[in-house]
Amino acid sequence: MSKLRCHISISLDGFVAGPNQSEQNPLGEGGERLHDWVVPLAAWREGHGKQGGEVNESARIVEEVRENIGAAVMGRNMFGPIGGGAWGDEQWTGWWGDNPPYHYPVFVVTHHSRASVEMAGGTTYHFVTEGIESALEQAKEAAGGKDVMLWGGGQIAQQYLAAGLLDELELHIVPVLLGDGSRLFGNLGNTEVRLEQLRAVGAPGVTHLKYRVVT
Repeated sequence: MSKLRCHISISLDGFVAGPNQSEQNPLGEGGERLHDWVVPLAAWREGHGKQGGEVNESARIVEEVRENIGAAVMGRNMFGPIGGGAWGDEQWTGWWGDNPPYHYPVFVVTHHSRASVEMAGGTTYHFVTEGIESALEQAKEAAGGKDVMLWGGGQIAQQYLAAGLLDELELHIVPVLLGDGSRLFGNLGNTEVRLEQLRAVGAPGVTHLKYRVVT
């Protein structure tokens, strides 16, 4: 059965992006440090069309992230630009250039409708204005039995977690204190979320904690 999975880097004090996010600094002040563990990896570089790189305990985690994914969901802030709003001239096609690293359909949850955008390498962005349930339903259909990846950001991950729609959550905990920014668990209200730990893997600059969301 198709699962909704979320893998996300997070600071020790619970932030997935730093304060003052902007088009020039999409991860906010200090937010780039959350990904210092992954950018040098050969497994990450390969997915972004680059050669070389390191191999350590995190390599298996990154390779697993890419396995059995048929479609993805992300929030408008993750797709950008920061601040949302109407699409204007519709020239914005994400942060990742002409050949994004996804290579499958990506469903962007937004308040503003827009025609789908087909990119190089098999990535097509679809813009969903009917909410998170509709986005997940469309993504699962497009995935054809494979899993759906929830790529973030923090706000959309909160919504899926609070709605009981997330199946697996893997936190890549980085020894950084950001002090402010976008919290992953800051707006769950009275929702009771139960997590069953599946594994813990220590690696240079990061600890990987994988959970099954218990319903």
